[in-house]
Amino acid sequence: MDRAVTLLVGTTKGLFLIRNLGKDGWSVSGPHCDGWPINHAVGDPATGTIWAGGGGDWHGAGVWRSEDGGESWKLSRLTSGQMDDWAANDPDFAAMIGWTEEAMPFGKDFAQVWSLGLAHGALLAGTKPANLLESRDGGMNWTKVDGLTDHPSRADWNGGAAGLVLHTILSHPSDPKKLWVGISAAGVFASEDGGKTWERRNRLSNAEACGHHHHPAAPRDGEVGHCVHNMMQAPGGGDVIYQQNHHGVWRSPDGGRSWEDITEGLPSTFGFPIRVHPRDPGTIWTLPLNGDSQGRFPPGASAAVWRSRDAGQSWQAMRRGLPQQNCFFTVLRQAMAGDTHDPAGIYFGTNSGSVFASLDEGDSWREVARHLPTILAVEVLERG
Repeated sequence: MDRAVTLLVGTTKGLFLIRNLGKDGWSVSGPHCDGWPINHAVGDPATGTIWAGGGGDWHGAGVWRSEDGGESWKLSRLTSGQMDDWAANDPDFAAMIGWTEEAMPFGKDFAQVWSLGLAHGALLAGTKPANLLESRDGGMNWTKVDGLTDHPSRADWNGGAAGLVLHTILSHPSDPKKLWVGISAAGVFASEDGGKTWERRNRLSNAEACGHHHHPAAPRDGEVGHCVHNMMQAPGGGDVIYQQNHHGVWRSPDGGRSWEDITEGLPSTFGFPIRVHPRDPGTIWTLPLNGDSQGRFPPGASAAVWRSRDAGQSWQAMRRGLPQQNCFFTVLRQAMAGDTHDPAGIYFGTNSGSVFASLDEGDSWREVARHLPTILAVEVLERG
């Protein structure tokens, strides 16, 4: 089936664009963004504009922007990195990389842009360490959302294995004042006044039903574990949210005010991405891994995307077309995406550099790219 989609694939060595050519297969272009590590990218289907966020200790943090389908890119640097320190003290190195001294809007406050989100005319960015930024001019200029940065619980936020990262940004489909973010490992935060104030939302719907777990990231003290890995809203109103946690898959019917465990039936409590059907709030996909201390690869080294058609009450392993032996890849938190076609397309990328696509809601899979750098994120840009 022909469908006009471009996959935005963030990797450790730049952004790649993978376009569906219909009967002619898929094309791969890249690396874009001067080979920067790209943690996440998003596109605006109305204009075709693409934004890619990333950076690191060497480059500092920044957001790249293309208004011509990836042919050319402009960079908005946000913080300085080690290369600036080197260049400031070594004229020959500065000349070699074409460096000129400039003041960074956020100094050295954070090292990376980790996530991006479009929300009612604003472009939002999450960083490492965790801050939320907002741009009202398409990513050229940015301000901090101080209500989150200065949250009273900030001193108690603890970083996960990847550090203290703000990795998920959700906005209500019709109410621009409602926002949610996921921070590893501080949990879920929600705002209902456009980001001025934030409420921490990690309460269990039924603490007694969760039993006892020895894992440090497991639910306890009446709260779901704070190491949320990824979240996504269900279609229809914005109040139903799913999350893949460090210890289980969870569903909230009330905008994150309470969470119910829907892990039963999955082969593992551990995984990174979660995906929700664009029209059916009860259809979800996740990709379980065998655990953080067991290698973080598919259980039994046999790959499967697990699908539920009943909001997590039961699960089915979707394996056709995926490697079933000696499969040791990891799929990271932002590396699964979907389109809005009928049937819906689902896509994921691996740390071994492969991209898999299903154009039939997970029933079957095809590898559409391989040998890319480590894949950090996959998103979809649909074209009219």
